[in-house]
Amino acid sequence: MFDLSTPLARAVFALMMGLIALFLFFPIYWLVISAFKGNAELYQIIPTLYPHKLSLGHFTNAFEQGHLLRNLRNSLIVSCSAAALNTLLALYAGYSFAKFRYAGRRGVMILLLSAQVFPFGLLLISIYPIITDLGLIDTRLGLILSYIVFALPVSTYMLYSYFSQVPSEIIEAARADGASELRIFHTIVMPVSIPAVVTVFLYGFMWSWNDLLYAMTLIVSEEKRTLGPGMLLSYLNEVNSDWGGAMAASIVASAPIVLAFAFLQRWFIQGVTAGSVK
Repeated sequence: MFDLSTPLARAVFALMMGLIALFLFFPIYWLVISAFKGNAELYQIIPTLYPHKLSLGHFTNAFEQGHLLRNLRNSLIVSCSAAALNTLLALYAGYSFAKFRYAGRRGVMILLLSAQVFPFGLLLISIYPIITDLGLIDTRLGLILSYIVFALPVSTYMLYSYFSQVPSEIIEAARADGASELRIFHTIVMPVSIPAVVTVFLYGFMWSWNDLLYAMTLIVSEEKRTLGPGMLLSYLNEVNSDWGGAMAASIVASAPIVLAFAFLQRWFIQGVTAGSVK
């Protein structure tokens, strides 16, 4: 523990916190001001710390010429679908691991978690021929299934940890009253697990939303591209480096994640911290 009783210690601590804040937030600040600068000011030799003349030209071009709305729609469809399906599968798998005892339970769970050991690029080599054989290359369904491969192990373990804390006495009492296992899960366990469900959904959503490698590999046609490949190929490619447009598109692309976390942060924090305190 640091002793902050002296003025010098408090000054050093404040300086350290200020440097950390500068390191974390200055790139975000630079992204925002670059999006509102005109090209003449953006590319001048001596950069300015704030836009001398606000310009919305980059945002206008992003919506009119960069196919941003189409890419945004594709990302929302893929990310919401992948997050919802991942959450549904993780709910039943996590509850099964937490509240049922059967042969091979521990081995299956270890095998599931072992998928996180391998690099993402290495797993892509295995996923690609499977998606090809199923005829799902250049389809949203193929991309959704590939995202679940990565999100499901961690999501299952998160829900397993949460369900392990649900008192078994409540479940046993419901069984004694004649309730079926599905009814117990849906009417007793689920209502008290909303924070964990929200956390898992946001985890799967952010994982899918931020992906670039898999979306560029599994999606070929331009009309099905998600935000990552769409922005990269539209603004930063062999013949074009539109940094202002890229910054404006990045702000728009970040808005769904920021809004989702702003509205769901209370449940998200409760779900993340679940299990740390008995």
